[in-house]
Amino acid sequence: MLTDGRIVAIKKSTAIDAGKVEQFINEVLILSQINHRDVVKLLGCCLETEVPLLVYEFIPNGTLYQYLHEPNEEFPVLWEVCLRLATEVAGALSYLHSAASIPIFHRDIKCTNILLDEKYRAKVADFGTSRSVSLDQTHLTTLVQGTSGYLDPEYFQSSQFTDKSDVYILGVVLVELLTGQKPVSAVGAKEGKSLAAYFILAMNIGLLSDMLDPKILEHGEKEEIMAVASLAKRCLYLKGRKRPTMKEVAMKLEGIRRQVSPANVQQIDELIECCEADQAFETCSIVSTSTCSQVLSGVTNSVLDVSPINRGHTW
Repeated sequence: MLTDGRIVAIKKSTAIDAGKVEQFINEVLILSQINHRDVVKLLGCCLETEVPLLVYEFIPNGTLYQYLHEPNEEFPVLWEVCLRLATEVAGALSYLHSAASIPIFHRDIKCTNILLDEKYRAKVADFGTSRSVSLDQTHLTTLVQGTSGYLDPEYFQSSQFTDKSDVYILGVVLVELLTGQKPVSAVGAKEGKSLAAYFILAMNIGLLSDMLDPKILEHGEKEEIMAVASLAKRCLYLKGRKRPTMKEVAMKLEGIRRQVSPANVQQIDELIECCEADQAFETCSIVSTSTCSQVLSGVTNSVLDVSPINRGHTW
């Protein structure tokens, strides 16, 4: 708590390491260029101490990962909420790519880096590996970094990260929202297959409904679900040039969301008001794979089979 009564969050490095300090400094430089309602706000920093500290606005309701994979009876997973969160994240990333003073590639979008505020609205966070690029720059050539299940196959093969690499990662997040499954399932990990690979196969052989989260099927409109699934598939194209831009993704999701009925929106608002802001999430076991995963586990060939490097969190 600050002297004026504001509650803040402190991000503290767990190790004294030049590389970690560099990521902290990079996060300060990136966030100082950003002003968007769906991006977490950096309030201050201290890089002169033995262990660097960053001070953020406090985001009370955990992460999108917890919302999807650690059930909360007071605020269950609803299709309308998932669609809104997807739209907010895509809008924030579209801003980074095309509306910020200097284009920014996030490079590590995943459900654990999407925070939920007191109204369960998205706040994109963790810009330690993000990079600014010049207006005429089309890609970054870097050592391959990323998280298992999210990594763009094209980037993995070429070491060139583009705006379409962020689009691919968002496509994986969309699949998580649709299926309620983690990017690398217990079955997929054994076979070297990601959730994205199973999703593409399911769509291609007509088994998508077997892979979707039953809660999504129960409460969502079929046309909306199929529209988002189709968009996710486009985001996951192997060739980046065939993927939509982040701006196109954001506009498409906004268009789909406008079809949600006022009655459903009111239901969401009522649930949010009833849910306590300081609700704590409890750890749960790995979500079991769906019937589709079992069916697809026998498939040995996939255009998206990759072995991404898992960088993971170091904070």
